[in-house]
Amino acid sequence: MSVILSVFERCGIPATEYAGGTLSVFSPIDGSEIARLHETALDDMPGIIARSQSAFKAWRKVPAPVRGELVRLWGEELRAAKADIGYIVSVEVGKIIEEGLGEVQEAIDICDLAVGQSRQLFGKTIVSERPGHRIMEQYHPLGPVAVITAFNFPAAVFAWNAAIALVCGDPVIFKPSEKSPLSGIATFRALERAIQRFGQAPEGLVQLVIGTMPHGDALVSSPDIPLVSATGSTRMGRAVGPKVAERFGRRILELGGNNAMVITPEADLDMALRAILFGAVGTAGQRCTTLRRVIVHEAVKDVLLEKVLRAYANLAIGNPLERGVLVGPLIDAGAFAMFEQAVAQAQDQGGTLLTGGTRANVEQFPGGYYVTPAIIDMPAQTDVVRHETFAPVLYILTYSEGIEQAVEIHNDVPQGLSSCIFSNNMREVEFFISESGSDCGMANVNIGPNGAEIGGAFGGEKETGGDRETGSDAWKYYMRRTTNTINYSSALPLAQGINFG
Repeated sequence: MSVILSVFERCGIPATEYAGGTLSVFSPIDGSEIARLHETALDDMPGIIARSQSAFKAWRKVPAPVRGELVRLWGEELRAAKADIGYIVSVEVGKIIEEGLGEVQEAIDICDLAVGQSRQLFGKTIVSERPGHRIMEQYHPLGPVAVITAFNFPAAVFAWNAAIALVCGDPVIFKPSEKSPLSGIATFRALERAIQRFGQAPEGLVQLVIGTMPHGDALVSSPDIPLVSATGSTRMGRAVGPKVAERFGRRILELGGNNAMVITPEADLDMALRAILFGAVGTAGQRCTTLRRVIVHEAVKDVLLEKVLRAYANLAIGNPLERGVLVGPLIDAGAFAMFEQAVAQAQDQGGTLLTGGTRANVEQFPGGYYVTPAIIDMPAQTDVVRHETFAPVLYILTYSEGIEQAVEIHNDVPQGLSSCIFSNNMREVEFFISESGSDCGMANVNIGPNGAEIGGAFGGEKETGGDRETGSDAWKYYMRRTTNTINYSSALPLAQGINFG
């Protein structure tokens, strides 16, 4: 406990913040309470939103490359604090230390990308049909952005949104998950240190809200917050989406995934094996991009399963802070209950449990919820397979015909986040990534469904939400777009050749 408290102090979280409050934070490693945070008073929410609006009026006037300098400084602060924040992520979320450090690296990477984008927020010049006229498109700052994160990526997802929002001229109000607020606070404190070094940011540019559902609802419902970015379950998205739409706001929803790997007869099975292991058991299956389905051709199924089962038998399950451990704990008892329920339902629906599906390390960590990752051979894509279980449950589905059959199975789920194919047959590969192939927002070839880089837009279709974050042109979500027509002639012709007398 003394180690985590010293890390809190180095990350700018004093004892006055992590002790004596009403919001208890537990480590999934052993179930121990590691903090009691002071929640933001609900009565303070209108003032927080008003300060953000006031900050917007000043921040939008700052040139975008200057705004980018603030984000560059944030990246420097994150680099300096990477080891400490990564440690907090591991303690608070249960990720192995390599994944905790990797999450902070994602935050650093998005800062680098956002700095470059601060000089590339450009529109288009369009040829006009009218002589002496020019048309151009511009992107202007949108306004305050609320960022509501899920427990599993408390540092990276905040940075994904905040770095882009800040260079686009938007203030940020951040509400981390009540299950992992400390990691978010540590990342936020690094941003505050960058603001101090920057020296010219308006008051209220970035604000932190600690609390639960009512705090999030205050942000979602406010007409003074034009954009809400919310990461979580599909159930959460069904609640947030209509509320934002009702007030004609914008939303970025990053919701559930039911990600699959198609393995064809011409796949490199050793490569596929490595991708399956990290994809299915990394973060104990608690990623939106976790591999949940393997759709394998019957010709290679037996060989593949032999390799996978042998590898699963040697998985190191335990304290995520210990080197060599590959699978840490589930976040809490509720997650374990969902895991147990899914394993039972899959067997009730005709599945054969090949390995795993039990609780582990009970004697060593009676307060932690460790499990043996499950592999279940399913006769068909039943209801439980089509549902996202946020735990390490991997379903094996078999196809016997061509790539078209595999893709039909692949697409027959409500979610559409990430997907992948392992094949050395270019016809199969090209079909998978074509308009007739994977219906997901991300389709990978000879690489697993997770571990996305921030250079590409992140997000999915169908019940995943349909929105995008991070790279590419996702910055446009955080800006308002105007089309300007400039008449530099001495005449006033109308468009479409209209003659109005």
